[in-house]
Amino acid sequence: MLLELKNLYKWVNVGGNRNFLLKDVSLNVNEGEFISIMGPSGSGKSTLLNVIGMLDQFDEGEYNFLHESVHKLKEKQRAGLYKQYIGFVFQAYHLIDELTVYENIETPLLYQDVKASERKALVADILDRFNIVGKKDLFPTQLSGGQQQLVGIARALIAKPKLILADEPTGNLNSKQGEEIMELFKQLNNEGVTIIQVTHSEKNAAYASKIIHLLDGRIEKEEKLS
Repeated sequence: MLLELKNLYKWVNVGGNRNFLLKDVSLNVNEGEFISIMGPSGSGKSTLLNVIGMLDQFDEGEYNFLHESVHKLKEKQRAGLYKQYIGFVFQAYHLIDELTVYENIETPLLYQDVKASERKALVADILDRFNIVGKKDLFPTQLSGGQQQLVGIARALIAKPKLILADEPTGNLNSKQGEEIMELFKQLNNEGVTIIQVTHSEKNAAYASKIIHLLDGRIEKEEKLS
């Protein structure tokens, strides 16, 4: 078991009332699974992804990740787990404008104390895989939305995470690029990487082995695919 959420609640207080973002969410994710999270806007999809990715706290319940009780960890320990095991692909890229494409992609490796020569080889390899070698010295603002998205995905994959969390990963890509990214995810999943993606696209959701449907912060149903 890679991670387990037990009776998880997250809320914000609005005028003395609790407004629930997540309600009684329980979820088990095994290593090597590919899960899609679907649901209407405001159903809690991104919130759930951020909680799993340890970017957001929650108010009640338990979260175990690789046998660590996340809810009991200090922030620094949580950040350590996140940097070691999780790659995040955001719809809004979150690239660092002051760094080149090369430096953006290299960043996760710096957190992991990878030797310079090995970093060079890993970055060269992934630039090649994404056909962005020619863009390595450019800054994010010099790239199109689709190219920035590719760089964001390359950065998420560089440190070979155990778990990839993707929030609308193909949201800014044309259909051909989108398909290439989904095929890449499928390939990574076949290599044993666990993937959880939030998507509005039925087509992208179908790449997964399981679809979780959220409604009003609750898991409405789990649908197993072949």
